[in-house]
Amino acid sequence: MSITYRWRDDFDNVEINRLHAEAFNAGESEGRDWRAALSEHALGWVTARDEGHLVGFVNVVWDSLVHAWIQDTMVAADHRSRGIGAQLIKSAKDQAAQAGCEWLHVDFEDDLGDFYIGACGFTPTSAGLIHL
Repeated sequence: MSITYRWRDDFDNVEINRLHAEAFNAGESEGRDWRAALSEHALGWVTARDEGHLVGFVNVVWDSLVHAWIQDTMVAADHRSRGIGAQLIKSAKDQAAQAGCEWLHVDFEDDLGDFYIGACGFTPTSAGLIHL
């Protein structure tokens, strides 16, 4: 296994929609145009590829100033528990810092605390959420 990580790597919507469906146990949304969404809202994204196949992805959105947010962290099921997710986050963190961001935020469900806090080094904070 030789995983390559790239910032703002090229991808096609089919491969990322498949990864998204697998990562979030959701139906495949073939119609989602990730390229358009990322071009409007993302500072960038990190891909992880194994022999050219997309096996990991994370999106980094930002406020164009000092805050960036982690969104859509995804690792293919057959590639989990190998440190790929942590490396995606590390790469995202490094790129956000290079862009001048001072803060990197992430929201996650309780069962992902060991990953984001333990493996990736985030600090727990208080936050609020409204379901719309």
